[in-house]
Amino acid sequence: MAIDDSSSTTTRLLTLLNVSATKTGKRKRTYYEESKPAEKLNKKRVVQFSPDSESTATVSETTAEKGAQGEEGGVEGEEVEGNPVDEDDAGADPYEAHFGLTPSVLTQSAREAVDRREWATRRDKCGKMGAVVESVPEGVEHSSVSGSKHKIPQKLREPMEARQSKLPREMVELQNDVLNMLSSYRDLYLTRTALEAQPIVREALALHALNHITKKRRRIMKNNERISHATKAGNEPPEDVQDQGFTRPSVLILLPFRSFALRWISALTSHTPTSHYQIENNARFQTEYGLPPGAVDKLASAEPGAYPRDHVEMFKGNVDDSFRLGVKLTKNSVKLFADFYACDVIVASPLGLRMSVEKEQNGDFLSSIEMVIMDQTDALTMQNWEHVQFVFTHLNQMPKESHDVDFSRIKPWYLDGHSTYLRQSIVLSAYDTPEVRALYNQVLKNVAGKVRGERKWPPIQVPEGIDQNFVHISSSNPKDEPDKRFQHFTAQMLPAIMKSAVQSANTVIFVPSSFDFIRVQNHFRKTAGHSFAVLSEYSSNQDISRARQAFFSGKKAFLLVSERFHFFRRYKLRGIRNLVFYAPPDHPQFYTEFLSYPFLDDDVDASDVTCKVLYSKYDWLRLERIAGTEGAAELIKQNA
Repeated sequence: MAIDDSSSTTTRLLTLLNVSATKTGKRKRTYYEESKPAEKLNKKRVVQFSPDSESTATVSETTAEKGAQGEEGGVEGEEVEGNPVDEDDAGADPYEAHFGLTPSVLTQSAREAVDRREWATRRDKCGKMGAVVESVPEGVEHSSVSGSKHKIPQKLREPMEARQSKLPREMVELQNDVLNMLSSYRDLYLTRTALEAQPIVREALALHALNHITKKRRRIMKNNERISHATKAGNEPPEDVQDQGFTRPSVLILLPFRSFALRWISALTSHTPTSHYQIENNARFQTEYGLPPGAVDKLASAEPGAYPRDHVEMFKGNVDDSFRLGVKLTKNSVKLFADFYACDVIVASPLGLRMSVEKEQNGDFLSSIEMVIMDQTDALTMQNWEHVQFVFTHLNQMPKESHDVDFSRIKPWYLDGHSTYLRQSIVLSAYDTPEVRALYNQVLKNVAGKVRGERKWPPIQVPEGIDQNFVHISSSNPKDEPDKRFQHFTAQMLPAIMKSAVQSANTVIFVPSSFDFIRVQNHFRKTAGHSFAVLSEYSSNQDISRARQAFFSGKKAFLLVSERFHFFRRYKLRGIRNLVFYAPPDHPQFYTEFLSYPFLDDDVDASDVTCKVLYSKYDWLRLERIAGTEGAAELIKQNA
């Protein structure tokens, strides 16, 4: 649904106003007013955080009655200790400049340029983030992102600064560079974060999100105070108090597994301005998002080197991929499992969020999202990417119901249907993929601009002496490319393999795409004379054991392996002498891993191993991670 100044948008808005007007007897309220305390799901817990630990700290029970301020531990929405709210006046802070009443970047010409996908780009360097590609709407003046400076209240900065004093200088500079980049409220697509730097970047993103929520709350509470004073003085209430969206949630964090939700909640609460902070429902959270009592995490407890490090970091902990969690932030507490319409942050997997929207047949809680953070996006591409696309199509849409919001407090650009042009999207991935690049190019419409990380890839290291044969597929149309690849494989490559006494046995065919994998598998089933076994993400443990044994013993000549299988299982396969990559794998490490597996067997020489890789010019992103940027360019150029 395109959001613009159209008749459909006006009709929807008028409908919302009418619905709101018919609900008599209901007082309109701001997000930070509570009609009554919410029922507690478990006892309050007081948590002492260790500045050096990424995990949740020790939790102690308390049954003491709350004081006169109620269960919030402070008046709901009361300003967090730190800079006075007056310091956040429009023009003095990046938040007010971007999300204030009249954002200077939200011009008609900028919106039209974004809708036409007309972006002016240039390359730059941004400190420890390295080379980046900056894009702004055509006709908008470029401003250097490297010159930005984040503005975060001191009380929010202090916990991170204390931890930074113990970090290597490079990590501190990386955190500050990321924060400076984010302060411009441009979209960010970062694809070059090392494993050891991921917690550092996560902490910076969490601080940026917390700063955003805090300043939004301060603005609302300041306007509440102005309205109250005007009412007491018998004056007309001020007119410039539009400070809200249609619903309260403003930050959405999309993650692949529950284990990453644990890490993100830890990162968010690590920035609390006081030494003692209350986390409500923490026991339930630890139970549902951690491992079951008595369970042993085989990856976390394995000896170093038993599993690839990236696999351990990705899959240790609870790897359930269906979850959704509302997080409500107040002055002295974090409420987990808050209702979506009463929370500030939604932490969810794309699947869990989609199930919620489809069950309720309503995604209004996504109507006012101002910041989206997608972490471990490379893992999301190994799940069902349609879930991610579904979520983005439901962001910043006109709500179906009013949800008792005070329409006089809604920001004008929300009413105009322009919030999608201001939403900041932050995407973190281990590598670039066509799916994420399409999302970046076609879906992200931030008129402030967007920044994409860029790097030159060196050729990947493989066992010395193996002959790698890159086979080009000519295609001038990306829509026809899958058919031409399949035709080349079945009509030319596979018959040639079958004629060879050496290559017609002990051959693994690695297929990255799930759709291609099904197609190749069906071809093998229909073709007589092909003895094969299958390893896919849907294979049971029994199926896997049977297939591996049959291939290693020679009972099956071919072994079809999907990239998703290797991503989730990471088994070492013995008995390989010939490798066929139906396309370059997304994850470059998978390529070198499979080329090393033949040497798990005794008395195998590099000359005994063959490797063929099918590729086309549309495989550029994957090809350059294997052959290197310069090598991939040469391969493409040779067959242009």
